[in-house]
Amino acid sequence: MLRLVNVNSYYGLIHILKNVTMHVSEGEIVTMLGANGAGKTTTLRTISGLQPVRGGKIYFNDQEITGASPEKLVNMGIAHVPEGRQIFRPMSVYDNLELGGYLIYKHYGKKQLKTDIEQTFALFPILKERRTQFAGTLSGGEQQMLAIAMALMSRPKLLLLDEPSMGLAPLIIRDIFQLIAKLQADRKLTVLLIEQNANAALKIADRGYVIETGKIVLEEDAEKLMTNQEVKRAYLGREQKEIWE
Repeated sequence: MLRLVNVNSYYGLIHILKNVTMHVSEGEIVTMLGANGAGKTTTLRTISGLQPVRGGKIYFNDQEITGASPEKLVNMGIAHVPEGRQIFRPMSVYDNLELGGYLIYKHYGKKQLKTDIEQTFALFPILKERRTQFAGTLSGGEQQMLAIAMALMSRPKLLLLDEPSMGLAPLIIRDIFQLIAKLQADRKLTVLLIEQNANAALKIADRGYVIETGKIVLEEDAEKLMTNQEVKRAYLGREQKEIWE
């Protein structure tokens, strides 16, 4: 579904991504592991058109999308949930979902938009309870759920998730990751996931990549990554609390 071939990206004169080659097959959950500053977020921003490509090519469903605008990519079925829970805080939960579903409204009308919102509420019952509440007054976990729900309102084929567990309590993290796994199982949604909690990410992922200083240094099945001694030493240390027990 998604292929990056020798992709390079810069911030000014700083070379961030260095000949990154990777792929995500339809229906997979693929995670990227790496230290802060390794290039994980830049990879997602480059895929979603927020960061310019300075070399290499990106393909989505066998169509080259290198340099395509974020709007075009959303229309094609790529939704990006950035880190930091970027929602419209002065607006209600319902209004946020309406904005997330602007493509549904554009192509199918208001009636279908309402139907899609109700289907999204079925996935996030807590958001239905908070539907009239200002988004900025939600808890951190509820805001993260809203950010994911807004992305789902565009009916994506590929969901890019950047640090969905950041700053959340362990029980909320568990709920978020169970939801991601449910979306893959029930909706056959394809997910590219960046997550500092490597234990949690590898529990639900099919495959993973390790990126260091902008270069992919390892690709492996998630189960094998969890037993790789170098990966365990670097990313699966005791300081990362297991949330699945």
